[in-house]
Parts: sequence; C-alpha cells; structure tokens
Amino acid sequence: MNKDNVFDLLSEEIKEKLKEQGITEATKVQEKLIPQILEGKNIVFQSETGTGKTFAYLLPLINKLESDSDTTKTRVLIIAPTFELASQINAAAKSITSRKTALLIGGAPLKRQIELLKEKPQIISGTTARIIELIRLKKLKLNDLSACIFDECDRLVKKECFEDTNTLRLLLPKETQIIACSATINKTVKIFFAGIENEVLPPEDILRKKITHWAIYAESRDKIETLRKFLNIVKNEKILIFTSRADQVQNIYSKLRYNGFECMALHAKADKQERKAAIDRFRSGKTNILITSDLSSRGLDIQNISYVIQMDLPSDDDFFIHRSGRTGRAGKSGVNVVIGDEYEMRKYAALEKKLGIIVYPKQIYNGRIVEPIDL
Repeated sequence: MNKDNVFDLLSEEIKEKLKEQGITEATKVQEKLIPQILEGKNIVFQSETGTGKTFAYLLPLINKLESDSDTTKTRVLIIAPTFELASQINAAAKSITSRKTALLIGGAPLKRQIELLKEKPQIISGTTARIIELIRLKKLKLNDLSACIFDECDRLVKKECFEDTNTLRLLLPKETQIIACSATINKTVKIFFAGIENEVLPPEDILRKKITHWAIYAESRDKIETLRKFLNIVKNEKILIFTSRADQVQNIYSKLRYNGFECMALHAKADKQERKAAIDRFRSGKTNILITSDLSSRGLDIQNISYVIQMDLPSDDDFFIHRSGRTGRAGKSGVNVVIGDEYEMRKYAALEKKLGIIVYPKQIYNGRIVEPIDL
C-alpha cells in the first residue's frame, strides 16, 4: 500500500468513482478510520464538521460488499436523525457503488418502501422509527447484517430519540459491526456505546482556521431589516440562514420574498417533498438563499456556502458548532454571521472565549459591511 494514500486499500471501481467526483486524496478522518473499519472494528469517532465522516465509513464498508457474492442480503444499515441526512447518505452511497441502496424514512409512503425492499437492497439508510416499523412488519430482515452506523450519534441518543435508538440497537444481530460518529461526542454517547473504542480525531480547527466569525448587532425588531441589507450587499453568494423557531423560518421567508429575494424555506413542519425540493434547489444553485431551523444544521453537506447567518443563538452550544460548520467545508473558507441583540451578543462573547474563536464586530453602513471604528 502507498502509505500516502489510504485509498489504495480500496477497489479500483471505488477509486474510479471517487476520481469522477474529483476526490483523489483521503481526508485525515478517512486516513485514520478506513483501515480500522476494514478490519471490522467497532468504533465511535468524533471529527469536526466538513472533514469527510460519511465517506470514512461508507468507503470501507462498500469495499467489503464488493467481495460479497450474495447481493440479495441487507448488509449495511445507516441510521440518521433526520430525513435530510439519511437522504444525503443514500446519495453518497449511490455515488460510489452500483450495489442496490434504499432510503427508508418516516413521512414517506410505507407501501412504496415495502416494494423497494423487495428489490433486496444491500445498503439501507433511514430514520430509526421507520426502520423499526419495517422490522416489526417483517418486511426488513437484519439476520445477515454486517454493519450498523449511527450517524450524528449524539442527537440519536438525546431524550427525544433515545428510546427508538435503543430499541433498534437491541434488534441488531450480536456480531454486527457498530460504528457511530458525530462532530460532537458527549457523555451520553460514551455511556450508550460503552465498551466500544472511542476515536477522537485531532481538531483541524476548522471553526477557527476556515471560518471567519462576524457579529452584527440588531434589536429583535430590526433583525430582518438588517438581514435584508446584508443580503443586498452580498448578492449572488450562497447563503444559509438559521433560526431556532420553525414559525420564524416562515416569517423570514415571507419578508424576504416580499422584498424581492429568491429564497427557499426548510423546517420540520414542511412535508418531505417540500423539504427535498428546498434542498435540491439550494444544492443545485437554482436559489442561493435557504432559510432553515436547526433541523438542518446537522450533517447537511452542501458545497460552496459562503455565509451562514444565525438570526439567534441556539440554547445548545453544539448546535452553534453544527450551524457554523455548514460553511468552510472540504478545505474551503466561509463566514459565520450572528445577527443578535444585546443578550445574544453577550452570549456570543462567552462562546468566543469557550470555543477559542475570534469574533469580529461588523456594522452595515452606506451599503457596505464595515468595522464600527470605520464609521
């Protein structure tokens, strides 16, 4: 093996598929994890956003599948906390293998998914509750499963998801290879996966080195107007806007549309088709502005986002990290902007110290984004 390229452990077919995507060198997390997963190790790993975690587990697991002559058994199961992430993982798998895959998510027609399972997919991505439902209906059999991945595992073991995640784990065959990953591994994850080796990748300092952090002060009533002015200055850039409340997503969307901005809205109350359409239009560049709740701060991998704009600060610091990490991905740089009131600016200052980032105060003046001292 060429020690400089862990991809040499992979089949020629997979390497060719990667080259078609312009991927010729492994990221640090892929260098570390691919050999261990190929060896069959159970592992819980933490790596920052934008470092290539999905391919870190998909590449070795699909490489194993290629030597599997029985193509009719479900071998790999990937669990994700959201429809968006499950869909993204499914697309990533399709991009590197011709083996059959299936996407099994709640809110989509059950009958259609049962029909899909009749095609004997080897790789399944989905959400926990729907996977359990199909197992209990005896439509999905895990007897021949070789690996199960818990992606964004810290969210999967949160209070609202814990019961389903635990139920699913108990349904797995005893010898199933267990892989769990996230950008933030907490105590609950370590307890849930007790006995499994933890691998924390050295920080690449993406939050500090690749992402520039700005603070723009605005009273609550002036935030959307401040956002409007900001968007007028950075026209044609790809921008992801976050707010904690689902109803505020629609409010921001309506006001931006009224002011002539082409944008899309994404939140938990929207149905699956609306959410998929919003992401597809944003990903393809048909619209450059996407407004969302924290639903999509986890795992959403869309390239070339220039600005992440946070219209509030989330109560959970991990969400700030995941939000910010939607930019500065795959070696590129980006800007994270918080538009906040006095309380949020104080909270942002505390985060600055805690995370070791530098926050630059900015102000919108005369159609420009300037430092306050420039006025």
